[in-house]
Amino acid sequence: MSEKIAVLGAGSWGSILANLLDENGHDVALWSYKPEQVAELNEKHTNSHYIQNFTFSDTLKAYADLKTALTGAETVLFVVPTKAVRSVAGEVKAALEALNSRPALVHASKGIEQNTYKRVSEILAEEIPSAYRSSITVLSGPSHAEDVAKKDLTLVTAASADLNAAKHVQDLFMNNYFRVYTNSDVIGVEIAAALKNIIALGTGALNGLGYGDNAKAALMTRGLAEISRLGASFGANPQTFIGLAGVGDIIVTGTSQNSRNYRAGDELGRGESLDDVINHMGMVIEGVATTKSAYELAQQRGVDMPITEAIYQVLYEGKDIRKAISDLMQREGRSEF
Repeated sequence: MSEKIAVLGAGSWGSILANLLDENGHDVALWSYKPEQVAELNEKHTNSHYIQNFTFSDTLKAYADLKTALTGAETVLFVVPTKAVRSVAGEVKAALEALNSRPALVHASKGIEQNTYKRVSEILAEEIPSAYRSSITVLSGPSHAEDVAKKDLTLVTAASADLNAAKHVQDLFMNNYFRVYTNSDVIGVEIAAALKNIIALGTGALNGLGYGDNAKAALMTRGLAEISRLGASFGANPQTFIGLAGVGDIIVTGTSQNSRNYRAGDELGRGESLDDVINHMGMVIEGVATTKSAYELAQQRGVDMPITEAIYQVLYEGKDIRKAISDLMQREGRSEF
């Protein structure tokens, strides 16, 4: 059944998800705070800064005015950088109050808020009272926008404390190339989604330094182990981390040139400074901020996360990458489990 959906955030992932929903037969309003991007999407049906050589559906409409995009929306999908979620959610709350609307909320952002250490669903719950939302669902899994644009086979997870809400999101997105599974473990899915970007920075750095597949596989596997430990400390289901949101997303993010976190790590490994990498990437590198949040969380909760700590030391304390790797390899021997 078709419905009106507002998609907030017209980066690569947001715009491609909006296009997918449009092609699924929904009435989609794509919001961007950049008027020039809105004009390009509406007039040329392209989003050239984020997705090259792709033509968007001519029925997909973009808006620069948030209230207009939200008018009549039964579902609101947030796909903005984590650092912008709270401010955008505050604007959404004001608009929904004026519209007397109570839509389902969904987010596909992957990160942890700096300083508060809040997950995205927690931010949404704080900023948008239950009077103006019917549910909150997170959509996550191994999914590059570039591959979804080509209709490559993609499997993701919709997680919500309300399984009916998760099933609704499943129905909205499912088609012959995009398959959605439901999950009730919001904590595990969000922690896995955020922290896999840290591991992707690490595997990218290994590549830039000239290390091979053995090293990358080791980093991803042990990285998943420490992500699972942190998730378990919050009550996450351990099975989540061997599912799509966990191992699936680590594989795709930690091995692909389509991953900006992997590319950023690769450039760091080749000797570029963090400031230079950030400046010329042109898009948010979520793993950089998430590394700081995860490191501080691990310290607070007494969770052993040596890979995260090593990447934090490289990014924020100026430690030499090769020395960080050497120190990891010379840690005292221990049991795998």
